[in-house]
Amino acid sequence: MLPMILWCRGAERALDDLSTPLPLPSLVPGEGPWEVEIGFGKGRELLRRAEAFPERRFLGIEMVSRYYRMVRDRARRRGLENLVLIRGEALYLLAVAVEPELAEVVHVYFPDPWPKARHHKRRLVDPESVDLVLRLLRPGGELCFATDFIEYGEEAEAILRRQPGLSVERLADGWPEGPRTTSEAKYVREGRPIVRLVARRKVRAELPLHPAGRSSVLAAVAGDHGVTEGAS
Repeated sequence: MLPMILWCRGAERALDDLSTPLPLPSLVPGEGPWEVEIGFGKGRELLRRAEAFPERRFLGIEMVSRYYRMVRDRARRRGLENLVLIRGEALYLLAVAVEPELAEVVHVYFPDPWPKARHHKRRLVDPESVDLVLRLLRPGGELCFATDFIEYGEEAEAILRRQPGLSVERLADGWPEGPRTTSEAKYVREGRPIVRLVARRKVRAELPLHPAGRSSVLAAVAGDHGVTEGAS
């Protein structure tokens, strides 16, 4: 696994022990709500929002080292005190490092679509992995998702609509403020179709395991406890 690194408030350290979730509230003190961007790439939206909303707190996760370093350096130059960056594999970090119900908003823009069927379980929005993403949401929180891989976008919409604790909206005309990432701005100029989704957690609703992935998740958990080998 790629060595994990955390940057916050000008300091950087290796994440060697993740036996317990990270104490994120102590890293960025205050009462502001959290936003999480998974796969922040060149960081256009993450840096823009962290700078525009200093009262809010932000967590960015990125696996690609050069993007992590690029955004870290830009955040340092801008003196951003309300931002935590982690270089590491997103699904692993979501499983072990981040407390549930942390975020008011989760951003996922143009993730790797993993187009081959045997790789779908590595997608962020797949029946077997989407619960790790959705568990970040506080009641009333929202997941913002966009992709130019239309098949993936339509599958993601169908998966989210099957989660009874969510209400899902597909945005036909884009985000109100325009493109949110460098890639999105490029695709808009090229006239490429984009699927944009906003999935809101209902305030008084629980988020049960996704019905299409529940059996696999429970089998895997049972396997961890020596009951069974799990199922694919």
